[in-house]
Amino acid sequence: MKKEIIFRNQVTVPVLGQGTWNMGENAFKKAEELKVLQKGIELGMTAIDTAEIYGEGRSEILVGEAIKGLREKVFLISKIAPSHASHRGTRIACENSLKRLKTDYLDLYLLHWKSRIPINETICALQELQKEGKIKQWGVSNMDTADMEEIYALPEGNNCGANEVLYNLTRRGIEYDLLPWCQKNHLPLIAYSPIEQGRLLNHSGLKAIADKHSATPSQIALAWICRHPDVLAIPQTSSLEHLEENFKSLSIRLTEEDLTELDRYFPAPTQKKRLEMI
Repeated sequence: MKKEIIFRNQVTVPVLGQGTWNMGENAFKKAEELKVLQKGIELGMTAIDTAEIYGEGRSEILVGEAIKGLREKVFLISKIAPSHASHRGTRIACENSLKRLKTDYLDLYLLHWKSRIPINETICALQELQKEGKIKQWGVSNMDTADMEEIYALPEGNNCGANEVLYNLTRRGIEYDLLPWCQKNHLPLIAYSPIEQGRLLNHSGLKAIADKHSATPSQIALAWICRHPDVLAIPQTSSLEHLEENFKSLSIRLTEEDLTELDRYFPAPTQKKRLEMI
């Protein structure tokens, strides 16, 4: 895996990582989920994304077990629930996530989505956590262009390390203004649900392009996202077979003809759209 993105603190991370939404919630799947996460790390998919609300903390507990003895190889991301985003709440939430993950620090800590609590209060706590070494970087999730401009207007707002948003072939709204804004400001984007939770995989046009590359539709969808120089994709899977499939997407090089076809099937936005979330 050669393609990497560079974060603000000059840490480089492979462009394909692992999401953990809905993982850790079924005891019967635990052994397989641990194998998947550890195999992903072995393959070089070292960015692991979780959150305190995933399974009410059970996802973080699972990740903590999976990375035991492998912590230094992992770029670990977790998120604060907006309801915990006060100054005190952010600090408590971080400590609780660290305990569940059995680690001393997070590589990236994100505000999960916009809170009613003033963002400058949350940022103040995040800056403190960063200075204390409990987080290496902080960032946000599900924030649109106007939100990012508001953050960057704050005294320490341009220390924001990333924005995690919904992005895939069927959800291209961010290309109109948010993606260009992030690229202009050298802010990495993290794309969650990059294959739309599997819903786009029966598209006949996507299948045709996949056949040309002796690939699967999901591999084409991931290759399309991973071609961006500043986007980290975090597909979620609990299957070793699908994990291997995801990894092999990195060897696919889409042609200009492929990209033109994909634009025809999944048109780019021509006007501003409200930021989508799932």
